[in-house]
Amino acid sequence: MPQTHRSLTAAALALTLLPWPAAAASAAEPTLETIMAHPDWIGNPPEDPYWADDGRSVYYLRKRNGEEQKDLIRVDLESGLQTLVALGDRGRADAPGGDLSRDRRWKTYARQGDIFLKDLQTGTIRQITRTAEEEGEPRFLAGDNRIAFQRGDATFVFDLVAGTLFQPAELALAKDPAEDEESGYLDEEQERLFQVIRENKDKQTAQREEDRASRHLDPTRAPLPWYLGEEVEIVQSSLSPAGDWMLVVTQAKGGAKKPSLMARFVTEDGNLKSDEVRSKVGTEPPTDHKILLLDLVKHEKHEVDLAKLPGIMDDPLKELREKAEKAKKKNSKDSKDTKDTKDSKDEKKKDEEKKPRPVEVWALAWSDDGRYGALMLHASDNKDRWIVTVEREKAAPVTRHRLTDPAWINWDFNELGWLPDTDTLWYNSEETGYSNLYLVSMQDGKSRRIVEGDFEVSNVAPGRDGKHLYYRANHDHPGIHDVWRVPVSGGKPEQLSKTGGETFFWLSPDENQVLLLHSTTTRHGNLYVQPNQANAEAKQVTETHSPEYLAIEWSAPEIVPIPSSHVKKPIYSRVYTPAGFDPSRKYPAVVFTHGAGYLQNAHAGWSDYFREFMFHTILTRRGYVVLDMDYRASAGYGRDWRTAIYRQMGHPELEDLEDGVAWLVENRSVDPKRVGTYGGSYGGFLTFMSLFRKPDLFAAGAALRPVTDWAFYNHEYTSNILNTPEVDPEAFEKSSPIEYAQGLSKPLLICSGMVDDNVFFQDSVRMVQRLIELKKESFETAIYPVEPHGFRQPTSWLDEYRRIFKLFETHLK
Repeated sequence: MPQTHRSLTAAALALTLLPWPAAAASAAEPTLETIMAHPDWIGNPPEDPYWADDGRSVYYLRKRNGEEQKDLIRVDLESGLQTLVALGDRGRADAPGGDLSRDRRWKTYARQGDIFLKDLQTGTIRQITRTAEEEGEPRFLAGDNRIAFQRGDATFVFDLVAGTLFQPAELALAKDPAEDEESGYLDEEQERLFQVIRENKDKQTAQREEDRASRHLDPTRAPLPWYLGEEVEIVQSSLSPAGDWMLVVTQAKGGAKKPSLMARFVTEDGNLKSDEVRSKVGTEPPTDHKILLLDLVKHEKHEVDLAKLPGIMDDPLKELREKAEKAKKKNSKDSKDTKDTKDSKDEKKKDEEKKPRPVEVWALAWSDDGRYGALMLHASDNKDRWIVTVEREKAAPVTRHRLTDPAWINWDFNELGWLPDTDTLWYNSEETGYSNLYLVSMQDGKSRRIVEGDFEVSNVAPGRDGKHLYYRANHDHPGIHDVWRVPVSGGKPEQLSKTGGETFFWLSPDENQVLLLHSTTTRHGNLYVQPNQANAEAKQVTETHSPEYLAIEWSAPEIVPIPSSHVKKPIYSRVYTPAGFDPSRKYPAVVFTHGAGYLQNAHAGWSDYFREFMFHTILTRRGYVVLDMDYRASAGYGRDWRTAIYRQMGHPELEDLEDGVAWLVENRSVDPKRVGTYGGSYGGFLTFMSLFRKPDLFAAGAALRPVTDWAFYNHEYTSNILNTPEVDPEAFEKSSPIEYAQGLSKPLLICSGMVDDNVFFQDSVRMVQRLIELKKESFETAIYPVEPHGFRQPTSWLDEYRRIFKLFETHLK
């Protein structure tokens, strides 16, 4: 029998299975060609790590050099040996995720779209499904002798004892045939005149009733279908752990979609093609979810009434809406007093006919006993988040928590779940200004905060005994995330990991150990294991950097709290200083602005902007000081920092950049006339705002894949911060760089991918036309015909950063 596994040391694995690309060889000093090559040359880090079922080893995925495929690797924790799991053996390897039986004897999981059952004592695996359909989300129902799983919109249950597969509820997107159809004159006349028609209709009705009675009374038949109507589509359906009721989330089918078009110029057949891509902010109706409660025992359907949610009938945008409408009328040539009076009456009528605001379901979780279903609901105007519970006997939802924000509800920190006692719900909330951790009892409805402070709690995981909650947080420093646990009964949180940097975690099956993915500013993530004890030593179990990468002495940034002249909090920043820094001379500087807006980059771990980190090493070698700021809007610093940009994007951030430049001048001997800036996406947007609104702040700038007009960006992101153009045109005008283009006086480089379906190439085209019409001379553009938002081709990365480097060398030296 051929050998399908190979046991190798970490070093042998790297050299034998994952050879480093020749392009990166012999790099003792970084060059643009080196750092912009395919990132395989750095070494591919562990991805999606998970514990083996017995807790004696861990698995992870690792991308192959020069390929997109990923290998599955097993690490034996006692010996340290690493084994490549062959493709043919993956079906027998332990699988991530899944659900455990109450006695922890059995595990059910999904792999490659099929469902499996594993005996954890013997290791025997039983395959439950083997179909062309995609099946997933398996879990044990009460009693552990049934497994529920999803196949598309349908829920199926496999009875382990009887070996029967059945559907507890058939959700039919159709009208109930038993309902009377609307009939016209001819229908009624036909039935009145012809006996055969009357008889056929009676026969059909009788047959339908017979079938319904049979389905209801005969346990061997599939249950009666649930007719949801022709005009809806299913968003989510979830069967209770007892299998006796179901929550179904629906929304209106289709909707008035208004996609944008994106042209492709470099195609296989040489012909121009266009793709339909995302719509623009405010151009589609808001998402509005309906929640149905299906009693599978009584076959009764109830719609969960959300009209009594606290504040659901309010319109937080009413004043802005009315202001925009008045401005529109004022600018309209045919505005008349009589029309104003009519509109006033219409507005009054609207107030009298108020309807609940549209909401969408963000999360759904069941208590273990299946008594309660918990739902997290989000208002479409982004101002409210509710947590409610429902019971089968009570279709009316009970509000357990309401979070209101006059700016917008964060898209992070919306976790919830149940403790094993089935009576206590946990959730996180920013109501104090930071994401803290709360419990709410179903008995008295009271909430209590069990983790509190000016730090952010995320990745919450309840211990299986229900005594502790584990989480990730930046307790001691905004840029250092470690693993913590807190007793649910109350008490001081314990710090489990003390590795510094950025750390993520996974508890072992017996919860005696913790698997860590840990990184630093100069090293990407690797895996560590430590005992589940406070301040225990973490043992490194993988090393995935290439020798070429490790041979380079990278410039490690300092994380500095730069004082703000506008708010009490400091602006945490990465500062790169040239070796041999001499305060008696004057240095040029570059300010890098990270993308996404809401993203943290001044942390102590490996950055998503790893190419920029390496580029900053090259810049420091050339005598530049580099500053990378977590300006207001960035993640990691609480609600007020995040929402400072509400209705005024590009204004607080620019104040922070000004403070950053002033700090460089005072503390790093930087020449204020030789400071440049660059950034991509949101960073490109801020480059525009800096050069247009504060033309003396920077000597030159490069805007990469930049937003130029927020009315052209997507709804999901933009409507949180600026509302919509129809409701709040003032915010869009105040926040869009194209409105300030007249201010350009310094050299500007614009770089854009032409197949960017995130920030459209059209953004840059419109900006270029605006600059042309304004007769601006100090800008140039570089286009990349095959690149999306995040470039993929090393040649494109190299070309872009050569241009950026040339811009700085020309105008800052």
